[in-house]
Amino acid sequence: MLAVRNNNELESKIRELKKKRNAVILAHNYQLPEVQDVADYCGDSLELSRIAAKTEAKVIVFCGVHFMAETASILSPDKKVIVPDINAGCPMANMITVEDLRKLKRQHPKAVVVGYVNTSAEVKAELDYCCTSTNAVAVVNALKDKEEIIFVPDKYLADYVSKQTKRKLIWWNGFCPTHVKILPEDLKRKKRFHPFAKVMAHPECLPGVLLMADKVLSTSQMVKFVKETDAKELIVGTEVGLIYRLKKDNPTKEFYPASERAVCPNMKRTTQEKILWALEELKEEVRVSDEIRKRAKRAIDRMLQIV
Repeated sequence: MLAVRNNNELESKIRELKKKRNAVILAHNYQLPEVQDVADYCGDSLELSRIAAKTEAKVIVFCGVHFMAETASILSPDKKVIVPDINAGCPMANMITVEDLRKLKRQHPKAVVVGYVNTSAEVKAELDYCCTSTNAVAVVNALKDKEEIIFVPDKYLADYVSKQTKRKLIWWNGFCPTHVKILPEDLKRKKRFHPFAKVMAHPECLPGVLLMADKVLSTSQMVKFVKETDAKELIVGTEVGLIYRLKKDNPTKEFYPASERAVCPNMKRTTQEKILWALEELKEEVRVSDEIRKRAKRAIDRMLQIV
């Protein structure tokens, strides 16, 4: 294993090994600043997987959580997808299993199944349509001729989509443990200290939080909105890691976390040292079997046809 003395040397070694391995480093918006700094691309999970599929790289180093690496493998079966920490999982994705979903489908045999990208590859293989927090409303709106729609696994995203589309959805009792830490009283307190700040909130947040937001946005939408808005102060209702990117892209604006408790421990597992080790050893690899991959990709392709 390579011995590294300081951050500059560490970053230099990562760049050197990345070139040697013909690798691309992807970092989700919630990753540590040091991880975002060495990434070739930062973004949300599907956005990054689609970028990786278009690159010439043979190796994808995915700095995120497990289902994101699986999605990259689904879209890039010819590439080696590795994760710096194999134990970085998504609690929400783990809240629904294939057996859970099959049972729900048996209970509602006429329903079309829409699933959040925050699911395992095996669950995606059972979906009719995949969706992201950016396009969930558009996907459900496109299913006007369907009488019943199952939406998994996030009940708060489902509630938001249901209100926006005026559709009654059959949803699963899943949620993001990080986003539910943001409470309405947190926003009230922040607004007292920063009365002119605009409030952005992720649709995985509690309904009471979304009611208080000026804008309900996915992370990629937040990045875009902040660049375009005249607001000089913004309260950020999502995982705190996004603020580093927002500040980097918009140095003249001020950002305040809706709650300092909104930290995803799984997203913080990846470090520069682990990225270096992953590139050195080319592991841990995440590969989705062809049988699962083809079925899961069908749900993703159907989503992309809509949006």
